[in-house]
Amino acid sequence: MRDKFLSWGIVLVTATWIVALLIRAHYWIPILLSAIYALGVYNAYQSKHAILRNFPVLGYFRYFFESISPEMQQYFIERETDGKPFPRNQRSAVYRRAKNLSDTVAFGTQLEVNHRKYEGIKHSIYAKSPVEELPRVWVGGEQCTQPYHASLFNISAMSFGALSDRAQMSLNRGAKKGNFYHNTGEGGISPYHMEGGDLCWQIGTGYFGCRDEEGKFNPELFEKYATLPNVKMIEIKLSQGAKPGHGGVLPGVKNTPEIAKIRHVTPGMTVISPPSHSSFSDASGLLRFVQQLRELSGGKPVGFKLCIGDTKEFEDICVQMNVMKIYPDFITIDGAEGGTGAAPPEFSDGVGMPLEPALIFVNRTLNNYNLRSKLRVIASGKVLTSLDILRAVAMGADMCNNARGFMFSLGCIQALRCNNNNCPTGVATQDKMLVKGLDVTDKSERVYHFHKNTLHTCNELIAAAGRSSYEEVDATMFMRGDEFDHLADLYFPDILGNVKQKARY
Repeated sequence: MRDKFLSWGIVLVTATWIVALLIRAHYWIPILLSAIYALGVYNAYQSKHAILRNFPVLGYFRYFFESISPEMQQYFIERETDGKPFPRNQRSAVYRRAKNLSDTVAFGTQLEVNHRKYEGIKHSIYAKSPVEELPRVWVGGEQCTQPYHASLFNISAMSFGALSDRAQMSLNRGAKKGNFYHNTGEGGISPYHMEGGDLCWQIGTGYFGCRDEEGKFNPELFEKYATLPNVKMIEIKLSQGAKPGHGGVLPGVKNTPEIAKIRHVTPGMTVISPPSHSSFSDASGLLRFVQQLRELSGGKPVGFKLCIGDTKEFEDICVQMNVMKIYPDFITIDGAEGGTGAAPPEFSDGVGMPLEPALIFVNRTLNNYNLRSKLRVIASGKVLTSLDILRAVAMGADMCNNARGFMFSLGCIQALRCNNNNCPTGVATQDKMLVKGLDVTDKSERVYHFHKNTLHTCNELIAAAGRSSYEEVDATMFMRGDEFDHLADLYFPDILGNVKQKARY
């Protein structure tokens, strides 16, 4: 193709120039063709891109279609139940609830209800009327002097830098109106987190916002921000579900001077958080750090977030809790299916324990060490719908955090461009032109309505199951597709037996 382009291209360009000169008109046509041919000649001899070397002009179409591949998938290929990590029907439900529109669907479910992966709630023929009051949970153990009355459903960790200033303002204003908390992410407390909403300040391995010049923890800076009235809880981030053991990544293109000032880093450089904390290196050190932060914050609830990996390490933390008599006020469990703006695919796809088995393990372990009553367990990791929230509660969670659902409420279209600063909706970018498209007044209302309508549906589901409160939610409420196989074996054993006998003959 390259040889044909070079040989036939020069013939076409020459012929076009001859015709244009003879008729003395339309010179723009040979000029355009000459420019395209010159570009093709350059591509034919460059060595970086094999596609462009072999197809000097047509090769650009490959890169163009690759750039719009997520949009092509969404608009022309996906069915309602397709799409990763969130299918279209779930995204649509968030959009409707965020806009405070009817979230009903017509003509029945599109799910394969006889599939082994199907999950549902066992309703009761003695269903109750749903309560209007949205559920809340007290956070703060016996060593906490400023307990916090949190919503059951809250905004999970997303830093300013990963998200735009207008996105953070919208989230915080929505949290203020809905009376739920907004986790800052590990990027520190920015001015855009200070719109009146309650905050859970996350302290990551980089100690952004409370670090010294060497990147170590700075107690004085921490105390300055931890005692702010808006800060209701402190969360120590040990690991994140989408990239456990890896640390966070802020691409240099997103590290503006403003962000660098908030984080106490150099602007323009790619900032990689260390994979682990420098303030401690074992379970006893972690608990001492919990105690230190609780004292510096004036007795506010302090906990830690982790994705379960080596289960012995979590058991060791439980042992040390009883030995040292230091108890965190909450533990946030992040599942391996959790999201992030940037992570190597091997970490997103192959490291960490999923949320459901992690919750079961954590609750059993805490009960085994007589610790469950001393703290709250928060579920984080693809908890998007009301059914997801109740499933997490049934697995042992007291509360739930969600990030991507609230991003959808801001207008996120799952374009999968969070890591390159080209988010088309202005949510996960620092590009000023793109950010201008996000209206804070409108989006904050959508954040508020998404939270309210999602929890209202939770109340309806509980009532449909005949339960009166969230304390009654447990695993017996749920059924799974593999149970149908067991039912078939139970009710038709003679048929299956006859098939087996005939097979012998």
